[in-house]
Amino acid sequence: MSDARVTNLAKILVGYSTKVSEGEVVAIDGETAAAPLLLAVYEEVLKAGAHPVMNVALDGQIAAYFKHAADPQLEWISPFAEWMVDNVDVRIAIGASTNTRELSGVAPERQMLRQSVTGDLMTRAMKRSAAGEFRWCYTLFPTSAYASEAEMSLADYEDFYYAACLADDPDPLNAWTLASKETERLAEWIQGHEEVRVTAPGTDITLGIAGRTFIPCDGDNNMPDGEFFTGPVEDSVEGEVSFHLPAVIGGREVSGVRLRFEAGKVVDAGAERGEEYLLKLLETDDGARTLGELGIGTNYGIDRGTREVLLDEKIGGTVHMAVGASYPESGGVNESAVHTDLVCDLRLGGKLEVDGVVMQENGKFVV
Repeated sequence: MSDARVTNLAKILVGYSTKVSEGEVVAIDGETAAAPLLLAVYEEVLKAGAHPVMNVALDGQIAAYFKHAADPQLEWISPFAEWMVDNVDVRIAIGASTNTRELSGVAPERQMLRQSVTGDLMTRAMKRSAAGEFRWCYTLFPTSAYASEAEMSLADYEDFYYAACLADDPDPLNAWTLASKETERLAEWIQGHEEVRVTAPGTDITLGIAGRTFIPCDGDNNMPDGEFFTGPVEDSVEGEVSFHLPAVIGGREVSGVRLRFEAGKVVDAGAERGEEYLLKLLETDDGARTLGELGIGTNYGIDRGTREVLLDEKIGGTVHMAVGASYPESGGVNESAVHTDLVCDLRLGGKLEVDGVVMQENGKFVV
């Protein structure tokens, strides 16, 4: 029996997040485990009168690639990938991993090589998006692998995930329209200020935001969503931050991360787990040690860490910071082949201050 929530999620992705219209070219990327959602999205794109281009990876394909590809193959960029980045109007990408740790045995140097080579594609896509020439959205399809990382049964994870996406609402598009209002209010409140200070266990860090734009995220680029973000002034970041929620990055769990910044650069870094990978990541290129994003979560329907950053960075009562590339629409100018988000939990004794005014305390907004 088909799950109505899958159909609803497809309608959200096509009709709300990316607003696909007649005649547009829409790339639909995903993994075979996401077949029900991929097909539902394909149908919704056709109903909108657009032209779908389906690109599906086989289970185990990425692991086989890193196992067998020589360096020249890692450095090769598919002409099809370049065409997609430069020409499609919309990209809808669906993660559906059946083994979130399948790359854990790959040498970090090989992953960083591939990431550095594909960095130009990411930069071009981000610039087209900032210019309004390209719309995109990323989501997940619930799998047993994601459920295991979240320490939940698959059925419970499905309920949790679809609720976070508002896909269990009888009118999901309108539900997201209503949910976006609070995120927009908070983004408007913080706009025009000069400095953010975040304090929490192991954390006391300041970030300059003068002249930068806060973007409210209400389902356009991520699903589920619920945050507002900016690119901090690149040389302004000072202090130390501890990231309390573990994440799976590049097939490895990275947890207990702490970073210390001086004049905007990471000058000291460590992790309780995955430290070698973290340090390699920070050496990817010149921009990898600079913060490209400060994000503030607003989705209180996501109430626990899942080791999946798509969800964890949206948790109401958390902030996340990304080392690497800035989103140009925020005013950030840092360029890098990486953009890696890490989450700091403010729900147990944390505070977020803006120009000395408390905006959030113990995970609750007070403005």
